[in-house]
Amino acid sequence: MSTQLDTQETEEEGEIEQTPGEKRREIKRQRADARAERVEAELDEAEHTRRLKIFRYDPEVEGKEEPRFDDFIVPFHKGMTILDALIYARDHYDSTLTFRHSCRQAVCGSDALFVNGKQRLGCKTQLADLEDPIRIEPLPHQEVVKDLVVDMQHFYDQMDAVEPYFDADELPDEELTEQHQTPENREYVKMATRCIWCGACMSSCNIAAGDNEYLGPAAINKAYRFAMDEREGEDRKQERLRIIEQEHGVWRCQTQFSCTEVCPKDIPLTEHIQELKRESVKNNLKFW
Repeated sequence: MSTQLDTQETEEEGEIEQTPGEKRREIKRQRADARAERVEAELDEAEHTRRLKIFRYDPEVEGKEEPRFDDFIVPFHKGMTILDALIYARDHYDSTLTFRHSCRQAVCGSDALFVNGKQRLGCKTQLADLEDPIRIEPLPHQEVVKDLVVDMQHFYDQMDAVEPYFDADELPDEELTEQHQTPENREYVKMATRCIWCGACMSSCNIAAGDNEYLGPAAINKAYRFAMDEREGEDRKQERLRIIEQEHGVWRCQTQFSCTEVCPKDIPLTEHIQELKRESVKNNLKFW
């Protein structure tokens, strides 16, 4: 009789007690169920929904090493952006969905994506302007780290290669004296200063895709920004022109205008490249 009671108590204890791992999994299931119910309710209440096809890839997780596309249905409201939709999908469907974003005001440049076959900023692109299904992919011609995140190191290296900083021949005599710039010159270089280092132009460039050493439109635009600034020292300008007129510099550009078309800040990148070509030619002309 005692043995039978001990066995019954042991079974009852086994039903009550859970391992820490089982508890975590149970909590996770409960949260997933609650999230699914919440999503279903929101979708039922929404007047319109949009379908997203999002690129997925995670080389560090078994079963996710092969690239694929996952479908997500999100509720749509006026003014909703691609970034809004991605955040909704991550917060309500899959917390492992990975993408970059920061300011949400088209300033940081961190959420450049390939949306319906074109480089765009997620925070600036309206869902209302796109047709379903909305296909969202990482920037082409760059190594994918995970999902929509690409490795930007090569892009940053190219930007650094043009030495994007002032180096005047002479500094003002007084320590706190500003280096003045005329309003006309400021207007001349204004558009070039708007670059947010998003990498969209580099991703759209066929030359950059085939020539890993090509400086690329963003880096050349950055060189333009300083070379055309009247505060730039003449000696430094000559050095900068030598950098951009190298074999993998401005002369590799084939004037396809793809970089200008995708720039989210409307910088006339192709025009700036052509102007630097002209500066390079004039700089090398000799009359004797």
